[in-house]
Amino acid sequence: MRDWTLTRDADGYATLAFDKAGAAVNTLSAGAMAELAEALDALDATPPKGLVIRSAKASGFIAGADIDEFRAAKTPEDGLAIVRRGWELFERLANVRYPTLALVKGFCLGGGLELAMACRYRVAVDDPSTRMGLPEVMLGIVPGWGGIKRLPRLVGAPAALDLLLTGKTVDARRAKRLGLVDEAVPMRIAENTVAGVIRALPPPRRLPFPLSLTQNPLARRVIAASAARKLRARARPEHYPAPYTILALFARFDGNALAPPPDDPASMQSLLRAPDFGNLIRVYTLQERLTALGKDSDFKARHVHVIGAGTMGGDIAAWCALRGFTVTLQDQDAARLAPAMGRAAKLFASRLKDARRVRDASDRLVPDVAGDGAARADVVIEAIFENVDAKRALFAAVEKKARADAILATNTSSIPLEAIATALADPSRLVGLHFFNPVAKMMLVEVVTGSATRADIAPRALAFVRAIDKLPLPVRSSPGFLVNRILAPYLMEAMRAVDEGVAPETVDEAALAFGMPMGPIELADTVGLDICVTVGKLLADAGAPPARLMSLVEAKQLGKKSGEGYYRWVDGKPQKGAAGAVPAGLAARLIDPFVAEARKALAEGVVADADLVDAGAIFGTGFAPFRGGPLWYAAHRGATTQEAAGGITR
Repeated sequence: MRDWTLTRDADGYATLAFDKAGAAVNTLSAGAMAELAEALDALDATPPKGLVIRSAKASGFIAGADIDEFRAAKTPEDGLAIVRRGWELFERLANVRYPTLALVKGFCLGGGLELAMACRYRVAVDDPSTRMGLPEVMLGIVPGWGGIKRLPRLVGAPAALDLLLTGKTVDARRAKRLGLVDEAVPMRIAENTVAGVIRALPPPRRLPFPLSLTQNPLARRVIAASAARKLRARARPEHYPAPYTILALFARFDGNALAPPPDDPASMQSLLRAPDFGNLIRVYTLQERLTALGKDSDFKARHVHVIGAGTMGGDIAAWCALRGFTVTLQDQDAARLAPAMGRAAKLFASRLKDARRVRDASDRLVPDVAGDGAARADVVIEAIFENVDAKRALFAAVEKKARADAILATNTSSIPLEAIATALADPSRLVGLHFFNPVAKMMLVEVVTGSATRADIAPRALAFVRAIDKLPLPVRSSPGFLVNRILAPYLMEAMRAVDEGVAPETVDEAALAFGMPMGPIELADTVGLDICVTVGKLLADAGAPPARLMSLVEAKQLGKKSGEGYYRWVDGKPQKGAAGAVPAGLAARLIDPFVAEARKALAEGVVADADLVDAGAIFGTGFAPFRGGPLWYAAHRGATTQEAAGGITR
């Protein structure tokens, strides 16, 4: 076998190690699955006392199924065959005569977790790299190889549906608390633990009595109905059918993805025939492309200095500290730093969940009124207000303090780098690192190069963005860069509709019905109406600004940050009335300027190609992911996207 190695020891125990040939990570391709079946044939012929399944790769256990095979499927029947192959193989594994144990270190996702759950026991290595989950729903597909059946039986329906419907992952300790694994141990005792479990054969864990009731068929239907009601608030079934398919399979078919009749809405055939099936897999591909950027650079930053402790600067600093960097945060006085430190403490507590790790992250974030950290930093990020003269003055001072090899970055949201770099003795050092608000949720960072930016700077900046676990998008300096440029006409058109008498709630509903995660009026309030005006002025053909926008800004009603804008904001939430009937053509009126500006940006070379435009729109503006991006949507409007992509036909 190429991908699996089967060994037996003198005591009669067997080990099956997965090391997919020619690949950096283990994925369950058709070939790998066929070899696993061969290994089970051999083990059935001569059963061992016990079997341990593990990865032979340092990168992790198993990343899941081979997504390329779903992408290459030509018909729903082809897709169904992939599901049937995994379901039947893992059912076979779950029913072998000898005890089985999966040793998990590193990522254990999708089909990898379904394989592990088909084993009798699971031991996870308590290491930061260990993450377990079923992210299929994020790709528009479902865990069809037994995950919907086995996960509720291991952890109970509430926790299982939380993981299944969101694609969230858990670490080893959380997996142990849930009951997903039998043991979570440090690497130094993992081998001994595995040997002890497979020899002692403790009784498999049983659900506590209250959770066992969630397996009752009637209870499953009630739980699924409740989950569906909550789900509709964030994912419409016509846009994202996969989570509703998961609920139906759980409630009506005990998680068996092969059980529904072909014409049932819960069937794999129905899901694979959905008009936009495959577009979320495309989004995954775009994300993988961004993730790969920066890998060619050996730049390793340790210390980040952020200047400006406002909402953006403070949150950038907190994020970098969360990701393990030493961070100095500079502002004019301690009073300006205090709110940022408070927000950082909340971020650390919500993300890290462990008092020791929260303390360590807090220790890494250092208030720095004097700005001494700039002299020691590998990366200096300016994040003050959007004023070109203020930014020039700041960089003129910082350049004299910073190390010669440090990255000098601006977080400007719209000002061309060339306008800022005039203050520098060496303008070739300046690069843009444009984060988006809220920093902790928005994964995209535009890496902006100006006409004078040195060729070696961008790869280092890309590597830094990946090191803080963000998605870097290389863009050329121009007014608004990419994301704000394509977003501005969309927002302006929405606000002009309000000027014409359409209620803000109705405008937002038109966009939500199209598939946007947030309506444009709510988004404008969230971004800040003053920022909308600034970006609009920078775009040459933006036209006259909407009257209502200007009156709100003049009244200092700037949206969420001031508590009043198009909406009144209470506890961070807009107070909306009911939306009226959406006028015919309103959604197209909003989206068409978005698409047109995206085409112009591509033609002008702001980014390298159409896929990067779509990636920027999806990860930077939230453009309806299930539509595949604005340029993809425009190019394939009127045809099913899979037909256009050469994939599954209807």
